[in-house]
Amino acid sequence: MSEKKMTSSRKHHLKSLMLSIAEKRMEQEAADLITAKAAYMNEHCPELSLPSGVEELQKLCKELHAKIDKADEERYDAAGKVTKGTKEVDELKFKVVEMKGMKKPALKKVRLSADQMLHALLGSKHKVSMDMRSNLKQVKKEVKEEPAVAAGDWRKNVEDKEGMGGRKKMFEGAEV
Repeated sequence: MSEKKMTSSRKHHLKSLMLSIAEKRMEQEAADLITAKAAYMNEHCPELSLPSGVEELQKLCKELHAKIDKADEERYDAAGKVTKGTKEVDELKFKVVEMKGMKKPALKKVRLSADQMLHALLGSKHKVSMDMRSNLKQVKKEVKEEPAVAAGDWRKNVEDKEGMGGRKKMFEGAEV
């Protein structure tokens, strides 16, 4: 058969057959579920027979309390295991993060004018436009001009200031 197309009546017939088979299977599963539930209840929950005497009632209550305590202990133990497991998982996650190291996100260079910055910070409250450059203080550079030192006697500049000590005397002795 080389890719023959199926007629619409044939498709409809096959679809209805599949739906009827699926419906039968679903009904069977529902019936099986009901019988399994009844069997479980008969096995684990026997019919309740209430005793007629006070002593028998007290004995039944004690048995029920013992079963409740046992179930409570099992629940508590299970909860303890779960919390211990979650703590271990959290610690392992933390160790993994420490081993990997924190990746710093790549920062993008953003150019904002002063007005845009104030608008971003203050939102709709910002109404005044500011020119930050106009508020800057004007500074004039002072140029110090040192007088050109004439090629003269260097000994004139040597005086007994700040630790020169006896050096001046050495220079004076050299003149003679």
